Amino acid sequence: MKLNTLVKSSLLAPMGIAALMSAAPASADQEYLLTVTRPGQLHVIDMATNKVERSCDIPGKFGSGSIALAPNGKTAYVLSNMTEDVYGISIQNCDITFHVAQSEGNIRVKSVQSITVSTDGTELYTVQNPVRHLPDRFEILEPKLAVYKIADGMGAKPVRSFPVERRITKIAATETGEVILGGGDVTAINTQTGAVRMVTALQNWDRGPLWAPPDAFAMHSQGEQTNEYLMPYSTAKFEDESMNMETAQWWWGMSRVNLTTGEAERMETVPFQFIVFNFLTDPRDSNILYGSFNTLSKHDISKHETLIVHEMPHTYYNLNISGDGKTIYVGGTSSDISIHDSETLDKIGSIQLSGDMTTSDLRVATIRD
Repeated sequence: MKLNTLVKSSLLAPMGIAALMSAAPASADQEYLLTVTRPGQLHVIDMATNKVERSCDIPGKFGSGSIALAPNGKTAYVLSNMTEDVYGISIQNCDITFHVAQSEGNIRVKSVQSITVSTDGTELYTVQNPVRHLPDRFEILEPKLAVYKIADGMGAKPVRSFPVERRITKIAATETGEVILGGGDVTAINTQTGAVRMVTALQNWDRGPLWAPPDAFAMHSQGEQTNEYLMPYSTAKFEDESMNMETAQWWWGMSRVNLTTGEAERMETVPFQFIVFNFLTDPRDSNILYGSFNTLSKHDISKHETLIVHEMPHTYYNLNISGDGKTIYVGGTSSDISIHDSETLDKIGSIQLSGDMTTSDLRVATIRD
């Protein structure tokens, strides 16, 4: 080693390194885009580079691709094995640290998209739809919310369960100790007592004879950037009691639940002009929504206006957004994720995956150290 190198090293040791460390900025949050493809892989995409950082094998047959996130962003809980099992997978090294097999004996249990994790990261919730398989018939059993302890790890069993209504798909945990249940209506269940309250009436919303009952749709969860649960619905307002479909005003609407407080707002948002599979809120402005299906669209709900419609090359079931609100990711259905500028909706990139996503979620995991 040269003398000048030795001198520099000796000077840095007592004072230079300490100064550099004290001046270094705190590590920034790291965002990863997560999705599942057939036949069974969880893809972890670095949103800083839009490159697939790793692909983790998921045991069991493809389920629905539903993903729930640990609050620290480090573990993804994936619904697999034909929607019967849940696996907890580290997005940093693909290690499997948690497993639930919901079916047992002659009782087959399916969970339709419905998994979530408590906001303190200690419990996992699923809505179970059990069927008893008998020699001559199937016996439909009562659906229930099942509660698991994350710490129980592999082979976890329910520690509590409570009856719930049918038709529940998308669910989300609140900071008040409830789970929001998306079905015919939006309800909330207390995870300790099983008490259920109405959050937003939809199928049971009585608005008078001139309004059609809302048709709600709950498939994907993508509210992590705004800490909300968004349930889209469609409805119509008729001119008179003749209920003429041709002259009715057709609307998109939504129930939007604040997952900090558990409180909700319900409103018509923009006129129903085309199909939207899922909506997403801009984290910078709660009045701006984005929607995806055969188009990517941008809407200002304060003005009830659709601002931009961008035609897509094929159907995309869902979408998500970066934490700064500048970049939209559109996925599901096929094997490519389309990347767009949120201001103009212009396409700015694409991510090609190894298989098709079909009904899989598109989630953003933020790791905060």
